[in-house]
Amino acid sequence: MVEHLAGLAPGLTTALRPANARNARYVLPDGTLAECDRVGDSRSDYSAKHRCHGVNLQAITAPDGTLVWIPPALAGRAHDLTAARRHRITATCVRLGTPVLADKACQGAGGIVAVPHRRKPRKDLTTKQKCVNRAHSRLRWPVERAIARIKTWRILRKARTSPNRHTSIARAILTLETHR
Repeated sequence: MVEHLAGLAPGLTTALRPANARNARYVLPDGTLAECDRVGDSRSDYSAKHRCHGVNLQAITAPDGTLVWIPPALAGRAHDLTAARRHRITATCVRLGTPVLADKACQGAGGIVAVPHRRKPRKDLTTKQKCVNRAHSRLRWPVERAIARIKTWRILRKARTSPNRHTSIARAILTLETHR
């Protein structure tokens, strides 16, 4: 059943077309770590940031919080910017002309990716930069909510399966979430 539901999930270009993304003016990507048991001595699934084994799951949502697309799962040590480049999220958004509001993990993505201002070492942000960052954060709450909704699925909280199965599980969750 999981494989059948995963097969019904849309591809990136199909999902980002304005008719499918609910006429989104922009999209919101974010990533999370889905914990799982380590298989063999695979060190690539270990996330030093979270100090556990798992896979990197990315999610793209529309401004209203609807889940638009979940790409294939990557190793737990993969950074969000690496995942966005590997799945060609920014390149596809540039081609379709869809702006992207990302978090600080996507610093340096370029193109039409808007990220918050970073504080320089031993310097504070200006008042204008703080206001821009606050406005940016207010627009990004739907993707944080969608990630929390994805993590409520019991299979992603502490999976006892191989990390290779997380891609089909995540795509099945996408199909079920979008067809409510």
